[in-house]
Amino acid sequence: MSEEDTQHRLADLPGDLMMWVLIVSELLVFGAGLAAFLAVRVGDTAGFTAAQDQLDRTAGGLNTAVLVTSGLAAALAVRWRRAGRRGKARGALAVAALLGCVFVWVKALEYQAKMAAGIGSETHPFFTFYYLLTGFHSAHVVAGIVILGLVAWRDRLDTMETGTAFWHMVDLVWVLLFPIIYLLR
Repeated sequence: MSEEDTQHRLADLPGDLMMWVLIVSELLVFGAGLAAFLAVRVGDTAGFTAAQDQLDRTAGGLNTAVLVTSGLAAALAVRWRRAGRRGKARGALAVAALLGCVFVWVKALEYQAKMAAGIGSETHPFFTFYYLLTGFHSAHVVAGIVILGLVAWRDRLDTMETGTAFWHMVDLVWVLLFPIIYLLR
């Protein structure tokens, strides 16, 4: 592939190139965390399965539905902004951000229940990874909520594309975390 083809392909990315650099680097960090989780799990499959049984799969599934729906709202925001429907685009970003808040609330309830049961990050290596990976992801959700608010306020197509690209990365990471942490046997 020629340099001109590469530049053309990069120019076709929605949003800002530096956001894509950030997204790829974040995906690599989460990928490394998941790889470490899976590597440690191999040495203690029974312990990881027993620890995993203490998770609230309903809450994890609800959070998956919440984030996927928020991703749809963010995608619709960009579509509507491209069509010149600024009010609808802002409303869709507000819905996406509100659903992000729901995600954080459900995750906080999960953490509270674990802590009340005496389950902390040092209880078992599974929970070390659980808190590390889901906590790091939750921090990204909070950052994404802020970003969605800023791009709704700024209301330009390029910033909206950039902000929603980050939000879709947050969605993607959860779609990978949920089955590996909550469901993998």
